[in-house]
Amino acid sequence: MRRAILFTGLLPLAACAASKTAVPVVPTTPAASVQARGETEAVGTANADAADDPAIWRNPANPAASLIVGTDKKAGLHVYDLAGKDRFFIDAGQVNNVDLRDMGDAGIIVAASDRNDRKNAKLALFRLDTTAAKLIPLGAVPVGAGEAYGACLYRSGGKLHAFNVIKDGTIRQLELDLTGAAPAGKIVRTMKLATQSEGCVADERTHRLYVGEENSGVWRFDARADGPVAGTRIAAADGQTLVIDVEGVAIAAEGEGNGGYLLVSSQGDHAYAVYRLSDEAYVGRFRITPGTFGSTEETDGIEVITGDFGPDYPGGLFIAQDGYNPPKAQNFKFAAWADIKAALKLD
Repeated sequence: MRRAILFTGLLPLAACAASKTAVPVVPTTPAASVQARGETEAVGTANADAADDPAIWRNPANPAASLIVGTDKKAGLHVYDLAGKDRFFIDAGQVNNVDLRDMGDAGIIVAASDRNDRKNAKLALFRLDTTAAKLIPLGAVPVGAGEAYGACLYRSGGKLHAFNVIKDGTIRQLELDLTGAAPAGKIVRTMKLATQSEGCVADERTHRLYVGEENSGVWRFDARADGPVAGTRIAAADGQTLVIDVEGVAIAAEGEGNGGYLLVSSQGDHAYAVYRLSDEAYVGRFRITPGTFGSTEETDGIEVITGDFGPDYPGGLFIAQDGYNPPKAQNFKFAAWADIKAALKLD
């Protein structure tokens, strides 16, 4: 969700001082600075809030040849390479969030929340042809009533599950079947947050699902189909460490068990909050500040994958949607996970 507020230090407070409207919170909690090392070409929809969410496929044989799938929520899906070149576009209409998983013989499966029908949610499924850098449509699976908003994937016991976050905060878990001529899915569980929600990510090591409720914070659920449906809020949108709207969430997995970090887009002040996964404690926040490739503002979706991505991203790749990229349309900025860890002094 976009808000017409641009963060420029303390200027918003001065500009709004005489206004009777709500004054935006300006956090006093410091944010470290990180500069982007790359960016994608702009999405095709100009002069609009269009780019939204990225997903990363890491090429294990040649990490520098990895690919990024990004949504233009007014038009479809793009496939980019690590140089930021737009290698492929598919007209999928209004797709909001995207995620992918390697399903072995079934290929790299890409799932996007399909909101073309605002009253009936769907999950659009594709196979990523990693050689040709293109998406092959597989079909769409109905998800139930409501507007499809967030989407993330989860593997368990050899099965692929999808979590679809409906705009009103309903979370539906689908068990997907990719064996037929067209994909199918059944809803195995439903959870609920009180208000508008979107970003989600599942940690397959710990079977935990994290969901961002835009005006409340980040919630943790059991990701297993037979798990309890109640959630626990692990990070509040307190206006200091995390500023509404709470948007994209991503996991930087490190090691076995529950090592690594949870990253959250603090859209209200153009920053990213970071939490340690082992105890879900807040450890710092950062911004992508002006440099060779510019800063990021009003970020919706984010993604981070650890590991080698070639000489520019040897420790991992972080991608953030950039909501303000003049004179061009919105795009996605790339940062090195090693730079973020260094800026926050993380182990």
